[in-house]
Amino acid sequence: MKKNAKLQNPKSTLYVVATPIGNFQDITNRAIFILKTVDIIAAENTKHTNILLKYFSIKKKKLFPLHNYNEKKKLIN
Repeated sequence: MKKNAKLQNPKSTLYVVATPIGNFQDITNRAIFILKTVDIIAAENTKHTNILLKYFSIKKKKLFPLHNYNEKKKLIN
C-alpha cells in the first residue's frame, strides 16, 4: 500500500477494523492504514485502543466508546 495513498471512498464510509486482543503484531497492514486515515474511531475499549494507536505511532484521533451498554444512546445522538 502506498505511503501517501488516500482512501478513495466517500467520507461517510464505515470501516470495521478487527484489532488484536493480545499480540499487536497480529494486526494487518490494511487495518493500520485504515486507523491512520480515518477521522473518528468508535471503540469498545478506548483504553486498549489508545495503547494500540500509540504502539503504531498513530496520532490522536477522535475516539469515543461504543459498547453494549451505550450503543443505542450513542447511535441516536
